[in-house]
Amino acid sequence: MRVSSRGDIDPFIVMDVMTRAAELEAEGRHIVHMEVGQPGTPAPLGARRALNAALEEDSLGYSLTLGMRDLRERIALLYREWYGIDLDPERVIVTTGSSGGFLLTFASLFDAGARVGIGAPGYPSYLQLLKATDLEPVVLQTSPDARYQPQPSDIRGQGLDGLMVASPGNPSGTMLSRPALTKLMEAAADEDINFISDEIYHGLHYEDRAVSALEISDQAYVINSFSKYFSMTGWRVGWMVVPEDHVRRVERIAQHMFICAPTASQVAACAAMDCQKELDANLAVYARNRALMLEQLPKAGFSRIAPPDGGFYLYADVSELTEDSRLFARQILEQAGVAVTPGLDFDKARGVGTLRFSYAGPTEEIEEGLRRLKLFMAEHAAEKV
Repeated sequence: MRVSSRGDIDPFIVMDVMTRAAELEAEGRHIVHMEVGQPGTPAPLGARRALNAALEEDSLGYSLTLGMRDLRERIALLYREWYGIDLDPERVIVTTGSSGGFLLTFASLFDAGARVGIGAPGYPSYLQLLKATDLEPVVLQTSPDARYQPQPSDIRGQGLDGLMVASPGNPSGTMLSRPALTKLMEAAADEDINFISDEIYHGLHYEDRAVSALEISDQAYVINSFSKYFSMTGWRVGWMVVPEDHVRRVERIAQHMFICAPTASQVAACAAMDCQKELDANLAVYARNRALMLEQLPKAGFSRIAPPDGGFYLYADVSELTEDSRLFARQILEQAGVAVTPGLDFDKARGVGTLRFSYAGPTEEIEEGLRRLKLFMAEHAAEKV
């Protein structure tokens, strides 16, 4: 049977790590999970109660393709609460997670062969989804000095049709300041580059808040999700905000691709947005975990770190410790019982010398993981002597 070359894309290595960790757990071992990019908390209680009520009272059939009216209006209100923006709910499109938003964005903005810039290190699915949709990813090698974020000089003269930016980023957790984001968006506009802002980790910040691209210009596609801040990874619901004159074109594509996002998830998501006390408590846990990681990882021997501004990841340069991050992560998992993600997921060129650590789990698990990492690194150093 003949097949499409679209399936000839790289695997998501972190999923392989999760699979091996599950196998070890099935053998009775306790594994500390620092690999997985999802909260350790469930959807907020108010969200679960709202869904329970809807299950008894509603058929939960298809919603409108653009999403439930109440949810779109509540998302628009969020932009006033977080950023001081008066956003027209008509510009909000509810999606099947951020992944659905990426696919709709690529289909709406680009024809086959278009060149789209993405920073490295970066979320691996950008690269693979661009390839699978017959677009050409242009990998921009960002630097630790720029805190792993793209700069205007990275995009000039590249012949780009689009630029995808994440702030806070995955795997780095670093953010673009308002001046830096403004300069980058202006540089993109000067070269007629469509600007796409992945804001999935907004709400998860520890000092300065994240800046939305919508604070700077309406001429951008903004993608977000209920997965991270709202603790709803498996519910597969997110949203995108597009320029007013793009709503109908995205709607037409979504009608055929998805019909609508899951209605049950939309009901829960709408209620989750009013669970501020519970969500703030989750954020406080991440803040404690971040402080522990920044304090203890260098003591274990992981000292080359760009301190994260947001999200719940920490990206470490381990090139002085290994020439093969995939093998190194496997050794840490097998010997220490700590699952971490090799940097090859995020940077094909330099990821052999980096690891990503997630601190999204319970604090006691993070403490245990750090204890194990210290022991592992001490033994690892002794073996080299």
